[in-house]
Amino acid sequence: MTLFLLISAIILIACVIGSKLSTRFGVPTLLFFIGLGMLFGSDGLFQIHFEDYSLAEKICSAALIFIMFYGGFGTKWKTARPIAKQAVLLSTFGVFITAALTGIFCHLVLGLPPLEGLLIGAVLSSTDAASVFSILRSQKLNLKYSTAPMLEIESGSNDPIAYTMTAIFISLLQGSGSAGSIAYMIFAQVVYGFGIGVGI
Repeated sequence: MTLFLLISAIILIACVIGSKLSTRFGVPTLLFFIGLGMLFGSDGLFQIHFEDYSLAEKICSAALIFIMFYGGFGTKWKTARPIAKQAVLLSTFGVFITAALTGIFCHLVLGLPPLEGLLIGAVLSSTDAASVFSILRSQKLNLKYSTAPMLEIESGSNDPIAYTMTAIFISLLQGSGSAGSIAYMIFAQVVYGFGIGVGI
């Protein structure tokens, strides 16, 4: 138990230091956390074995919720209002186009079946919000034409589209997705999600 607490304390201190360094040098914090996971993981220097995938999924889902809504809480509506239309187009049609092009590349170049290629495209299609916020806010780039808030809104709002596409392609690959269930899934994500979000 003492060793567990010691390692946990070391990891937490390393996270705080890494977060400060990444903010100072403009490097996405995500890169530091990936390196930290590799260092302490089962194949790393400390070889900590962790096989509770259910707990990992719950922790990652909770973290994803914070990441997805961070953009909305951190962006001022006064600044975002003039470019909201462009940001929404980027976070919807932009994600569709990125997923489609990636899927076509995976099919034609890597030789994957079309649905598997589109699944990879859907997973890779959304912008990493944490990296975008970190770079734009830590570096103070002063981009023209309200580009910074547009990118923040886009990166903070494109995850639901990518998530829905991923769920659709997984259900199609498993053979459990009918046209009705897919249509209802899209309806539920858009209508219920938008309603709950506005309500909150």
